Amino acid sequence: MKRRSALASLGSISLGISSKDFLLKEKEVPVNAFYSIKKQTLKTDILVIGGGTAGVIAAIQAGRAGKKTILVENVSQLGGTTTTGGVAYPGIFFAWGKQVISGIGWELVKEAVDLNDDTLPNFSIPHGRNHPRHQIRLNGQLYAMLIEEKCVQAGVHIRFYETPTKITPQKNGWLVETIGKGVNTEIQCNQLIDCTGNAFATTLAGYPVLREEVTQPGSLMFQIGGYDFEKLDLNLIKEKYQEEIKKGTLDKYEFRNNVVGLLKSQGDNISHVMGADSTTSESHTLANIQGRASLLNTIRFLRTLPNLEKLKIIDVQNETAVRETYRIDGHYQISHEDYVTGKMFDDAVSYSYYPIDLHDEKGIIPKHLNEGVVPTIPLRALIPKNSKNLIVAGRCVSSDRLANSALRVQASSMGMGQAAAAAAVLAHTHGTTPLEVPFAELKNLIESHGGIVPGLV
Repeated sequence: MKRRSALASLGSISLGISSKDFLLKEKEVPVNAFYSIKKQTLKTDILVIGGGTAGVIAAIQAGRAGKKTILVENVSQLGGTTTTGGVAYPGIFFAWGKQVISGIGWELVKEAVDLNDDTLPNFSIPHGRNHPRHQIRLNGQLYAMLIEEKCVQAGVHIRFYETPTKITPQKNGWLVETIGKGVNTEIQCNQLIDCTGNAFATTLAGYPVLREEVTQPGSLMFQIGGYDFEKLDLNLIKEKYQEEIKKGTLDKYEFRNNVVGLLKSQGDNISHVMGADSTTSESHTLANIQGRASLLNTIRFLRTLPNLEKLKIIDVQNETAVRETYRIDGHYQISHEDYVTGKMFDDAVSYSYYPIDLHDEKGIIPKHLNEGVVPTIPLRALIPKNSKNLIVAGRCVSSDRLANSALRVQASSMGMGQAAAAAAVLAHTHGTTPLEVPFAELKNLIESHGGIVPGLV
């Protein structure tokens, strides 16, 4: 059987008809019959908007706690920054020799490591000023498949290729309208969790958000090869690179003015896409085009240099990963001072551990925490002011810019995702709102699913 016939047969079998019937009836169907918009209404206990680093953990937590859960994601896979963005080294889960972030996120990371025969870092050895030593390298696509499987096993209803267009408060929750490929859906939910990273759902729900005038650059993750770094004339390369910058054919900010670092690292996390913004389809399109154009232009230049003639692109991510857009205006805003002193909040639901990591046009010099400091995240910082039945998790947490530059990383976002979902679960159970759930019950629920609630470290 030819491939085209085989595919036609497979498709018709799934519809309960034979390939012969399908071919005979094909001309009798109106041309636009298969392209009508399906309108539907769904009901759920908890709706998670955004299937990235925090959203996946939130959805699994809600599902495992027995709540009917829908997860809406506007791209083709789960995992966000870790998978689609290509920053497949989540961290950091350990601080000063002790694990401070665990739970569902840690479970998934460990399983991905085991399934790929990878090795965890030795967390008992201090990372010093080189925190990447404690980050965990994952196979990003394997992780994407694994977390999708875990969502399905938890009973989560995943809806890819959909985005919310309108969010309206109701007496007992929210009515969320989404649009997707061939579908227009109304989702009635009791509790809403915003894990978009951009506080997009919070904005649609009518609550104010915060943003800096200038935001951090994004990064297009990629890998290059086809050359021997030891054979390169680095002085010549730097000289030629600066010549192109002076001509205006290259931009020194695109690779942190560090062509040697680019070649030594063979890509990875060195690109800077200035002004990268994932808030809208238009702004994210621009960030993607800008990142790819920068890489392509630089590759063409490098291939003109001695011993780089065969340089090639091995892999490029589908999207430019974005570090900073909007944050919620929460009941509490975590400050830089709170973060670097490890303030212990009375409603702390998760730890965070990462250096202050603010990228700008000059690059990045991480500012590490003092020994023994482990920051905490209060429940109040996950809840927009004056809101009900709404909570967030991930980089849109209520915080100032410097604190957010550390809070935004994956392990911290995983901890927030689990805590936010646990609060939403209890809010649904008790008929209340996340800010008012019994804290002892919240702590017990998080810990019963392996999470770590802050206390004395």
